[in-house]
Amino acid sequence: MFLRRAFLQGKFGFPILAAWFGQPAAAAKPRRDFFAELKLRPFINAAEPFTTLSGSLMPPEVAEAWQYAVSRYVRLDELQDAVGKRIAALIGCEAAMVTSGAASALTLATAACLTGLDRQKIRRLPDTTGMKNEVIIQKSHRYGYDHAVRNCGIRYVEIESAQELEHAIGPQTAMLHFFNTNEPVGRIKLPEFAALGKRHGIPVLNDIAADVPPLSNFSRSITLGCDLVAVSGGKGLRGPQSCGLLYGNAELIKAARWNGPPNSDAIGRGQKVNKEEMLAMMVTLELYFRRDHEADWREWERRVNVLREAVSTVPGVACEMFVPEIHYRCPHLRLRWDQQASGLTAAAAIERLRDGDPSIEVRPNSGNGLELSVWMLEPGEVGIVARRLREVLKT
Repeated sequence: MFLRRAFLQGKFGFPILAAWFGQPAAAAKPRRDFFAELKLRPFINAAEPFTTLSGSLMPPEVAEAWQYAVSRYVRLDELQDAVGKRIAALIGCEAAMVTSGAASALTLATAACLTGLDRQKIRRLPDTTGMKNEVIIQKSHRYGYDHAVRNCGIRYVEIESAQELEHAIGPQTAMLHFFNTNEPVGRIKLPEFAALGKRHGIPVLNDIAADVPPLSNFSRSITLGCDLVAVSGGKGLRGPQSCGLLYGNAELIKAARWNGPPNSDAIGRGQKVNKEEMLAMMVTLELYFRRDHEADWREWERRVNVLREAVSTVPGVACEMFVPEIHYRCPHLRLRWDQQASGLTAAAAIERLRDGDPSIEVRPNSGNGLELSVWMLEPGEVGIVARRLREVLKT
């Protein structure tokens, strides 16, 4: 009687009854393949964690943290407080906050230096009337992301030497801006640049967005005296692509938060960071600081050697392993060949790799060949890339 009543009331699922009566349970419904539905082709990333290529892939632990937050409410300011405290302890700085990408970190850092904790000034940006509104930058450090600084209403003052920098500092100077990737091409290196800011009491912002690894870059800027540091969360750190970090001086981080979400009537209001992103970035940093970075390096070198061996016997192809000086600093492979003699241009090789099965993304090397990175490859993919690369170069 109990079994009959339970069956009629739906208290037992079909799989249990099927097992009782010797019938196979119905197969689990397959998960949706959204990219297939949308007629999109995933690809193997042998280029870089570029934003246009959707950055990097999050480790399972980061995705788990994201999923944990999906079904729970939390007060965002309290979560940002707690997450920032945990991240700052890992880095070894006064304070930190999760931002909507590294570009958002640049905007909020600039706004903090312009307004401080003055609510009236915060509401007025990008109108900087009556405020300090000049940002000094080396001419060689102007780059495609400084719009994130300019949108606060500042005026850039370009200099080239330390003497010019000291001469440019005045009552309107709000911040000194350094682009870490361009350190080799600027006349003022970071130690001197940061020291000049300290000497004159001007906050120094360093953009290290894509310059992790190495791990030491996190602390280097702070140790040298930078007040604020911006870094991307979705590149080498392998956190959410939509996230970044701003860290450094506690009072400036507080001002940056007042200029950002969830506060209304602030220049950063639209640069929202949700609870899932905050928690995921905290776990991202925890994982990154626990990683065996020497083991990572050895694995990257092994992958480069797999690719190099695959193409080393292709006539006319020269290959070498190289490590970029700052940007995406890890082992890469560079390929060159006589494109006129072979009839295969670098552009054609890139297109064939992209259009093949599976689709593979690589990048050109100043039009003379190809460059491949290996740090975004998933396990087992290096062999696939090696085979396809050899096929394309032999044609």
